[in-house]
Amino acid sequence: MTRQVIHIPTLNDRPDDFAWLFQIWKEANDNFEDIRFDFSHCNFLRPNAVAFLGGLARLIESRSGSCEFDWPTLRRGAVLTNLCQNGFAGIFGYPSPSWHGNSIPYREDEKLDMNGIMDYLTFNWIGKGWVHVSERLRDAIAGRMWEIYSNAFEHSGSAIGVFSCGQHYWRHNTLILSVVDFGQGIPAIVRSFLSQHVEAELVSKLSGATCLKWAFESGNSTSVDGVARGLGLDLLKEFIRLNQGKLEVYSNNAYAIVDKDGDRYENRNLNFEGTAVHITLRCDERLYQFRDEDG
Repeated sequence: MTRQVIHIPTLNDRPDDFAWLFQIWKEANDNFEDIRFDFSHCNFLRPNAVAFLGGLARLIESRSGSCEFDWPTLRRGAVLTNLCQNGFAGIFGYPSPSWHGNSIPYREDEKLDMNGIMDYLTFNWIGKGWVHVSERLRDAIAGRMWEIYSNAFEHSGSAIGVFSCGQHYWRHNTLILSVVDFGQGIPAIVRSFLSQHVEAELVSKLSGATCLKWAFESGNSTSVDGVARGLGLDLLKEFIRLNQGKLEVYSNNAYAIVDKDGDRYENRNLNFEGTAVHITLRCDERLYQFRDEDG
């Protein structure tokens, strides 16, 4: 059987690397029959690429295609070791168990599993000890991150669910978590919702960045129950600024970043029918807690 070969390059988590991932999605999107991912040119994969490639494989399979990860082409031992550690390799055909280390395990959620996702966020991500937070703040941050999963399931229309992966990079003192869905994308969802309340001609003129900004604003919601909750990110955004980390969102042709300098929204020359959320935290020695927990 002849498969379409897609070469996976070295992938970091800069904007150009996300653009590469979206190009890989587009390439696969043109042929959902039989795909083989080749790692001959791959020397490094960040968690965003791991979560994205896992989701893309499931998307191909959901459309009656087949997907093969060509493990013998992955010659960089450190990359393979990491993919074994976070469980990705074992899930996709490489005979190796996962283990506890510096990874936040690769995770697939086809359906909304509140308890499973909250445990994952609480004990594998924010509460692992890499970032020093009080238990109360830990639970609150995990709850705000849970809203990202909840929104993806409620609004995105992704039939294959949500995909996650992360890692602690001790040399750089950073903690990374990526969450990806292959649904409609936030700008598309916002336009669809607003078109029910605003003239279609006006809605059609809204840029992707404008739609993403609308979704980030507290009080805005596309929920049919009318509950005003936005993306539920206020506490998470405040913590990221205090930590001097960053929250990045790629959706359709729009990009948002939250960091110590504020919130910024841009239109980018890319298009991805889905949403990728990428959080980078600094692992410093400070203890983060609510103000009323001082002392």
